Amino acid sequence: MLKPKPTKKRTRRNRSHVTSPLNYSKYNSITWRLQSTIKRLSPSWQATIPLASIIVLAWGYAAVAQTPAGPTTADLKVALDTLWVAIAAFLVFFMNAGFCMLETGFCRQKNAVNVLAKNLIVFALATLAFWAIGFGLMFGDGNDFIGLSGFFLNGADNSPAVGDAYKGVFGSLNWTGVPLEAKFLFQLVFAGTAATIVSGAVAERIKFVDFLIFSLLLVGIAYPITGHWIWGAGWLADIGFFDFAGSTVVHSVGGWAALMGAAFLGPRIGKYQGKQAVAIPGHNMSIATLGCLILWLGWFGFNPGSVMAADPKAITHIALTTNMAGAVGGIAATVTAWLYLKKPDLSMIINGVLAGLVGVTAACAYVSIPSSIIIGLVAGVIVVFSVTFFDRLGIDDPVGATSVHLLCGIWGTLAVGLFSVGPGGYPWMVDLAGKPVGPHGLFMGGGLSSLIPQLIGIVSVGGMTVLLSTIFWVALKSTLGIRVTPSEEIEGLDLSEHGMEAYHGFVKEAESGAFAEAAYYDKKS
Repeated sequence: MLKPKPTKKRTRRNRSHVTSPLNYSKYNSITWRLQSTIKRLSPSWQATIPLASIIVLAWGYAAVAQTPAGPTTADLKVALDTLWVAIAAFLVFFMNAGFCMLETGFCRQKNAVNVLAKNLIVFALATLAFWAIGFGLMFGDGNDFIGLSGFFLNGADNSPAVGDAYKGVFGSLNWTGVPLEAKFLFQLVFAGTAATIVSGAVAERIKFVDFLIFSLLLVGIAYPITGHWIWGAGWLADIGFFDFAGSTVVHSVGGWAALMGAAFLGPRIGKYQGKQAVAIPGHNMSIATLGCLILWLGWFGFNPGSVMAADPKAITHIALTTNMAGAVGGIAATVTAWLYLKKPDLSMIINGVLAGLVGVTAACAYVSIPSSIIIGLVAGVIVVFSVTFFDRLGIDDPVGATSVHLLCGIWGTLAVGLFSVGPGGYPWMVDLAGKPVGPHGLFMGGGLSSLIPQLIGIVSVGGMTVLLSTIFWVALKSTLGIRVTPSEEIEGLDLSEHGMEAYHGFVKEAESGAFAEAAYYDKKS
C-alpha cells in the first residue's frame, strides 16, 4: 500500500516560511545575514573579529584627529586684509581709464588717439619698470637714501608676518600683514599714476617714443628714489615727514616731472599771440567729465586703500575726509572761477574736484572732517589761480596737471603739518606695539614739530625730481628730439604719430592758415 504524498503539509510549510512578514524581515535583515556569515567561519577566524573591530575604530579616531581645523582668526584677518588691498588696487588701476577720458576730452580731436595710446601703454611700461627695478629701489632694504635689494621681486620674504616676526628684504613694509604680491600690486598702481600725470602736461606736441622712454625712467628710477625716503623708511621718514597716501610721493613727483617736460617742450603752436595766452578748448567735455568721476571713484581705493588692512573705522573715516575735500574743492573752484573768470567754467570745476582730492591725500588719515573741508576749499581756490599763473609763465599745460598735482600736492603736504590731530588722535594712529604715532599740526597745538619736516620734504623731493627729470629731458632732447615738427603738430599727432584717427569720418576742427603757419615754423626751426 502506497503512502500518500504529503503535498498539503509541505505546501503549508513553504507558504508559511515565505509569506510571514516577520520571517521575511528576519531573512533580509543585515544582522541576520551577518550572524549567519560569522557562524560559517571557523573558530580561529571568529576570534579575530574583536581585534579587527578595535583596529577599525582606532583608524577612524586617528583620521578624525588628523583632519585639519578650520581657519584661525589670524588667517581670516590676513584673508580679509588681502581682499581689501586687492580691491583698492583695482580701483586705483581703474583711474587709468579716468586719466584717459579726462586728458582726451581736454585735448583737441586731432590728438585723441595719441593721448589714449599714451595713457594705455604707460601702465604696461610702468608694470615692467617697477617690477624689475622700482620696487626694489623704493622698498628694498638698503640705506636711508636708496633700496639695494628686492629687484625683480626676489629675495627673502615671509609675508604676511609683521613687525619683528618679519624676516625678509622688504623691511619697510613689515607693518602690513598681507602677502608680498599684494604689497607689490598696490604700490604698482601708485607708480603708474605718477607716470600718467606727466602725459597730460606734455600732450599734443611730444614724440610718442620720447614719452615712453621718459615714463620708464621716471617709474624705474626717479619715483622710487624719492619714494624710498618717505615710504621706504628713509631719511625723511626718520625726521618725521608724513605722507599717508601720496600728495608728495605720487602727485608732487608726477607734477614736478610734468612741469619740466612742459617747460622743455615749449607751448603748443597758437597758444600765445604775442605775450597773451589764448585758450585752446578741449574737444569733448562730456568724456572729460566722465574721466573726473572715474578718478573720484578711484580715490576711494587710493586713500582708504593705503591703510592696507580692513580696518573699518580707518577706512570709513578716510573715505569721508577724501570725499569731503573733493566735493568742497569742486564747489570752491566753481565759485572762484565764476568770480574771477566771470563764468562757472566746467574745466575749472573738474580740476577743482581733483585739486581737493589731491590736497587731502597726504592728510586724510590724520585730520578731522571739518579740517578736510578747509583743505579742499583752499585747494579749489588754488587751482583756478594756478592755471592762469602757469599761462603767464609760458608753461603750456593742456589739462592743468601741474596746477592740480604739483601745487595742490604741495598744499596737501603742508596741510599735514597744519591740521593733523596728533599721535594717537585716532585709533589707527599707533605703531605695531600700540604706541601712539603720527603728525601733530600747528593749528592743533603741535607747534612746528610736524610743519618743519613737511617743508623739508617738499623742498628735497622737489629738488631731486627736478634734477633727475631735467637730466632725462635734456638727454632725450639732445639725442632723439622730444618735439614733433610744426607740420605734424598742426596736422595732429593721430595721423603723424599713429596713422589713424579717433573720429574717422567726422568733421575736423578748422584751423585757418594751418599749413601756411606750419611752413613758417618749419622754416624757422
